[in-house]
Amino acid sequence: MLAITKGALTIQIYVVKRGDTLNDIAMRFKTTVNEIIRTNEIETPNQLVIGQTIVIPIRGQFYEVKQNDTLYQIGRRFQISVEELARVNRIRPEAILPIRFLLYIPQRPKRNINSNAYIEPRGNQVSENLKQAAREASPYLTHLDVFSFQAQRDGTLRESPLDQLPQIAAQNRTVLTMVVTNLENEKFSDELGRILLTNQSVKTAFLNEIVRVAKKYQFKEIHFDFEYLRPVDKDAYIQFLREATARFHQEGWTISVALAPKTSSQQKGKWYEAHDYEAIGKIVDHVVLMTYEWGYSGGPAQAVSPIGPVRQVIEYALTVIPANKIVMGQNLYGYDWTLPFVQGGPIAKAVSPQQAIALARQHNVSILYDETAQAPHFRYTDANNKEHEVWFEDARSIQAKFNLIKELNLNGIAYWKLGLSFPQNWLLLSDQFNIEKRTTS
Repeated sequence: MLAITKGALTIQIYVVKRGDTLNDIAMRFKTTVNEIIRTNEIETPNQLVIGQTIVIPIRGQFYEVKQNDTLYQIGRRFQISVEELARVNRIRPEAILPIRFLLYIPQRPKRNINSNAYIEPRGNQVSENLKQAAREASPYLTHLDVFSFQAQRDGTLRESPLDQLPQIAAQNRTVLTMVVTNLENEKFSDELGRILLTNQSVKTAFLNEIVRVAKKYQFKEIHFDFEYLRPVDKDAYIQFLREATARFHQEGWTISVALAPKTSSQQKGKWYEAHDYEAIGKIVDHVVLMTYEWGYSGGPAQAVSPIGPVRQVIEYALTVIPANKIVMGQNLYGYDWTLPFVQGGPIAKAVSPQQAIALARQHNVSILYDETAQAPHFRYTDANNKEHEVWFEDARSIQAKFNLIKELNLNGIAYWKLGLSFPQNWLLLSDQFNIEKRTTS
């Protein structure tokens, strides 16, 4: 159980145990059942799942002591000295803490961060589901990143539908970001990238087209997600970004790029080699590290963004890019894999955290938590006697990422992608950070 301050209130993360009821939980934390249901968007309040996380707005801030906890360990977690913890709790610094003792944690000031989220309209219009997701998330966002405006081989752009997205962003003082990609026939194309980056006439036309379209829709940031470029085009990509940055800064716009999750400058593989962290970090205003998809739809079952690999990528990035330019990527979804995994077999189905909890409830299984990966998971057997494994996100796993942002003093977080419900994330995000808002005029 973990608590985070929100003004006079605290957001308490509670993990459901066998026998728990919402009434019991509400009484313990001096709140109401209705408030817990509303905050967590609980659809079946009488059917809680063992291992399910619940976030609870309460008065005060407390940490529930676990076995072998010490004041030193707890103080380090919350960046508070042992002496301060002992003083406010009126105990000795060397005291042995009873298990389940509620230790008061003094309020810490919130820091400012940038919060971004990608939104991916499909087809010729923005679905009602996506528009509603944008309305709900925009108050918590610095940027709403429209994915994507697809580059064509002649330098023109295939535009994404926007519908009401510009108005939704403007109403919430959220910067609308134009995401430009080298997607072609639903895949990232190295040949398209080669043409755009090395053919001078196409490159000039491409930059002109980006400026024209950005002015048309009043975008204030241009974000490049160029993936699977040829390693030989690394220098051409760097030069392109230099030219783009100079051009966009003249317009008063910012520029950012998505970077593959590297752990060294020498990392091999087509996804990585054209992304030069150091060179690109010096040019653009900020970078988004794609720190997710270790567990992916076409691979074996595992956590989508395990905390260890995420930390390794960020710690490498920090050796060559300033922390105030680094944005950590974060998934808003999980996957449901059918077992056993067979390479080239059926792909995993994306699920929201809410859908994952519903699956666990439907199949009467407990949700487990992997402390190493810092991610929840469970297995179930379907009606066809097929075994499944599900990994997803919950309040604990997102809290682990927020702790990483604080510890490493990063610029912020970028969510891939809106459309799958995760209400706890937005509550915790606003609880712990001041979300920067910028003028959109």
